[in-house]
Amino acid sequence: MKQYLIDGLRLTDYQKLKAYLDKYLKASPLGGIYWLELEKELLTPIQKEHQGCHPHVFALMLEEAYLSCEFLVRIKKNIKCDCMDYATKEQRNWIIDQADAIFEKLGIRI
Repeated sequence: MKQYLIDGLRLTDYQKLKAYLDKYLKASPLGGIYWLELEKELLTPIQKEHQGCHPHVFALMLEEAYLSCEFLVRIKKNIKCDCMDYATKEQRNWIIDQADAIFEKLGIRI
């Protein structure tokens, strides 16, 4: 899986991140996984066309030592669809910027 991985978290970093993600993102039934909805302007033509598959999301996995942001644009309604795909360059840069902004906002320095 292609991903953006930020490791080397201290316990206090993990606790800050968990509290933030619990408050602002939807959690998956699987522990430690959160869904970050992709902005509609960044959707590819096929993703825009598949209205029934919205929202398109990135999976963020939080563990005590790291935060992993997958580069796979997923849908939550089905297991598979043609609109699921690896992120475009713009989508990839967006998820990296989002993760970095969360760390900056929380004052976490890695």
